[in-house]
Amino acid sequence: MDVMPLPLYEVDVPIRSTTGLRGVHVFTGRAGSRRAAVRAAHEAYNAARAAAATGGEIPRVRPDGWGARGYRPGWELDWKAATAGRWHDPYSWGRAGDCEL
Repeated sequence: MDVMPLPLYEVDVPIRSTTGLRGVHVFTGRAGSRRAAVRAAHEAYNAARAAAATGGEIPRVRPDGWGARGYRPGWELDWKAATAGRWHDPYSWGRAGDCEL
């Protein structure tokens, strides 16, 4: 019996710095639903924040693909405004070498 891997999701979380800059932080990983994706992204962020607060190393990517490569103090993530959806590779239509210029 083959087990299909969970789909890959992208979670976009609006961010704002204490200096007024704005942006979006993007997380990706495998999940069974949008809600599970947001929860996993939030857990990865919380683990990174906790490690940074204690001077520890940011945890590596979990087996399900979720993780944070870093943490920036002074930036607030708006988790209530986070959106999630299936991730689509922007390069899946072809490689640059496949196109005639």
